[in-house]
Amino acid sequence: MLRYLILLISAALFINPLKAQDFTRQDTLRGSITPERAWWDLTYYHLSVKVDIDERMLIGSNLVQYKVLQEGESTLQIDLQEPMKITRVSREGNELPFEREGAVYFVELDQAPVMGEVNEVLVEFEGSPVVAPRPPWDGGITWQQDANGKPFVATANQGIGASIWWPNKDHMYDEVDSMLISVNVREDLMDVSNGRLRGVDELDDGTKTWHWFVSNPINNYGVNLNIGDYVHFSGSYLGEKGELDLDYYVLREDEERAREQFQQVIPMMEAFEYWMGPYPFYEDGFKLVQAPYLGMEHQSSVTYGNGFRNGYRGRDLSESGWGMKFDFIIIHESAHEWFANNITYKDVADMWVHEGFTNYAENLYLDYLYGKEASSEYVIGSRLNIKNDKPIIGKYGVRNRGSGDMYYKGASMLHTIRQLTDNDERWRSVIRGLNKEFYHQTVTTQQIENYMIEMLNIDLQPVFDQYLRDTRVPTLEYVFIDGGIRYRWSNAIEGFNMPVDVTINGSEFRLNPKQDDWLFMTLDLSQDPELKLDPNYYAGQREIDITLNAE
Repeated sequence: MLRYLILLISAALFINPLKAQDFTRQDTLRGSITPERAWWDLTYYHLSVKVDIDERMLIGSNLVQYKVLQEGESTLQIDLQEPMKITRVSREGNELPFEREGAVYFVELDQAPVMGEVNEVLVEFEGSPVVAPRPPWDGGITWQQDANGKPFVATANQGIGASIWWPNKDHMYDEVDSMLISVNVREDLMDVSNGRLRGVDELDDGTKTWHWFVSNPINNYGVNLNIGDYVHFSGSYLGEKGELDLDYYVLREDEERAREQFQQVIPMMEAFEYWMGPYPFYEDGFKLVQAPYLGMEHQSSVTYGNGFRNGYRGRDLSESGWGMKFDFIIIHESAHEWFANNITYKDVADMWVHEGFTNYAENLYLDYLYGKEASSEYVIGSRLNIKNDKPIIGKYGVRNRGSGDMYYKGASMLHTIRQLTDNDERWRSVIRGLNKEFYHQTVTTQQIENYMIEMLNIDLQPVFDQYLRDTRVPTLEYVFIDGGIRYRWSNAIEGFNMPVDVTINGSEFRLNPKQDDWLFMTLDLSQDPELKLDPNYYAGQREIDITLNAE
């Protein structure tokens, strides 16, 4: 019989109780692939909206084009949240009846859909959208002014949903194939949205309409408006797929600072294309657009509000020193072009696919420019932000995201898998391979896991289960005894068997512990032994005093 006396605890060993959450019918309607969503596939949007800044009101329409995937359904679900409202829906000029249930509208078609046909409906809408209380986390529209007193307006709505300001199929599983965004604003202002500028109409009423076309699939929360007294400057980057246009839109008073700070974009592109593959949207270009909030990953229209300084609002979130080598918002939000905009989660429960990989991309950026040690120190330092409060993966089908640990713990998990791979070229090929295999696709966690397991040929399922679906930090327990070391994993899921690198009295070893199963390795114990767990693994260590007593 083994009895243990804990001598040293170096990791958190408890699980916080998780409070049960009640979900409503609205959660299900918005968060699941309902029958009214499943039978049709988005092909094209033309979003046209007039922005009345004085009244803080939007008036417009969205032409929704779709392909029929299955017959038998004649009800179309369109989402638009209060206080916005749909005023009219029509098909080929014929008005269609609809009913509202909270944030969901059910539109009744005037004829039965035919398999394979491409149809369209015109959805007209208006209202005063929710003002973002804390963008981009608590989203909506931000109405501000610049230093010269001119309007400075933007949208940011990942959490709350794109339907907070425009009518759409507000579920991530179905990305529209292409999109035209037409925004009417007063003539002394500019709108910057996704994709490339097709043209500007100057109207007799003292307004202009800006037309932006997105030629690649785009997730709904990535669609954005940015309205202000912008100046524009540009550049280019010769990348893996040719010349990439780089465009920058900033407030007039900030142009000089922006020209200096945005020089980080080209080395960033070099680093990201090296590690993650070609920029996914060459056809639509890359833009950085100043916004009246911190910033967000809107596809081909990345928004920026970090004050033209390095770090996260001027501080290093990792406390390693390396976080001050780059502008956090430029690097982090641009990395989302690969993980979020190219590879997009199907369900918000898998949001770690966006945030874990993107947080890890910060480390890859440092690795490319400053070396592997810098990258390691940054990710290890960032663990100070991990709470282990609840699992990273949320509940499916109800718009429920997991723990905020999806950022730092997600990155630490990936950094740990890099150690298990023990081959940086193979590791790079997997990161690049993900962006090629799932190019312009929506995915599930299981797809990502299966791909990495297959390509690395490592049994990573226990690793994914431990870090994504459990809150405990696995702990390497060990004792020096009987001319060697006994060791095992504790504080982990059943079957956890992750290899780990350690140093014992200056010699390096790779151990293969198992959960609650003591293994033994012979050692020279002529001097007092000391074990150090490689800090690149996100795990704890604990030395045990074992007393053997016969029953």
